[in-house]
Amino acid sequence: MSEQGIELLHHGAVNSVTGSCHELRVNGAGILIDCGLFQGTERRDDLAIDFDIDHIKALVVTHVHIDHVGRLPYLLGAGFKGPIYCSQPSALLLPAMLEDALKIGFTRNEQLVNRVLKLLASKLRPLPYDQWQQVEGSNIAIRLQRAGHILGSAYVECEVAGQQVVFSGDLGAPHSPLLVPPAPPQACDVLVLESTYGDKNHESRIDRRLRLKAAVEHALEDGGTLLIPAFSLGRTQDLLYELESLIAEFGGEQAAPGLPWNELEVVVDSPLAANFTQLYRELKPFWNEEARERVSEGRHPLSFEQLTVVNSHNDHLNAVGYLARSHRPCVVLAGSGMCAGGRVVNYLKALLNDPRNDVLFVGYQAEGTPGRDILEYGPKEGWVELDGERFTIRAQVHQVSGYSAHAGQQDLINFATGIVPAPKQIRLIHGEAGAKAALQARLSELLPGTEVVIASER
Repeated sequence: MSEQGIELLHHGAVNSVTGSCHELRVNGAGILIDCGLFQGTERRDDLAIDFDIDHIKALVVTHVHIDHVGRLPYLLGAGFKGPIYCSQPSALLLPAMLEDALKIGFTRNEQLVNRVLKLLASKLRPLPYDQWQQVEGSNIAIRLQRAGHILGSAYVECEVAGQQVVFSGDLGAPHSPLLVPPAPPQACDVLVLESTYGDKNHESRIDRRLRLKAAVEHALEDGGTLLIPAFSLGRTQDLLYELESLIAEFGGEQAAPGLPWNELEVVVDSPLAANFTQLYRELKPFWNEEARERVSEGRHPLSFEQLTVVNSHNDHLNAVGYLARSHRPCVVLAGSGMCAGGRVVNYLKALLNDPRNDVLFVGYQAEGTPGRDILEYGPKEGWVELDGERFTIRAQVHQVSGYSAHAGQQDLINFATGIVPAPKQIRLIHGEAGAKAALQARLSELLPGTEVVIASER
């Protein structure tokens, strides 16, 4: 796209699903949409910003997952001077996400971490949804709309030189717990569209909820532990919401021999997830109507009686050891979601070798991550490398795709075809090659007047 001096550049998320960073430039002034970390096979040791930022007037954050914001400290370190726009919930969640990322992957120097967070706070400009904001020093105006991916997620409408350019960020599936679903923009000339699940659809919420129930009951019937690797932000809260609903509905029925649902222990072993869950509770005004109604009925979807939160590292090690030795039925949610780090790794080391245990994946597993290896090789009793050591997979491995925070193929199609008149161009990003090709073929078929292209880096 280069008409009227408008350029679209992609600095990440074009070869796979991580490192989202996109630039809209007009007449020499530009904005960035996200500045994310590369993960899996795209992981880079050198995280320095490798493109010119002198002309960048603002950063717009679609949501605070690390593959969309993880390089933000490096952007600040490179001398970025502009404001950082995001939704009001994201402004609350972003500092917690970056503080954790800095301490894990960058530095444990408290003074340096605090300096970065202070600089971030000075630049944050929270925006209400559905309100235009002119970006100072440019001819670009932006507006955030709900994306339904995690709390605070947004897609970005950009108005520039009489053109409407829309960046989808990550779109969510309809009927997600807690979240208001996305609606397509009313006008769009160019749509930059994610394609994580461009080649497949998810189960319905009814189906996935029943599969979650079945997975819990199957895992616990022989005294094992059900381990759910879950991202601290979004997925953990969705699962807690659904587990609370199962406990409320099936109460006295058996979740395991001798164990009714209302006595099932659910463990969240992640200080970051616990922190985000508390922040989610503070953001109740942004919950969807169903979730707010549950609260008005006296229920607590994210803070129920059967929930135990493990905070300290010693308590974490004790929990891992206890569950490995005992036959106590238990559901454990631990980060990270792709098993590439975090406390879930210790659980995997201790539990993978025992066929009584089960691992349940509920989200996307990027190529090159331990989660992807466990998912692909687990049924064949293969092995996975964790911290440089091989561990045999004898635990049963399951997947419930419907709990992905990403839209499925049909959801993406509905979003794109819901724009009337249709966009002149759709650029596909944030997906593996097969997913992008499948979505490109379907959109080209359904929108014959639209140019559907697969984006390339810069």
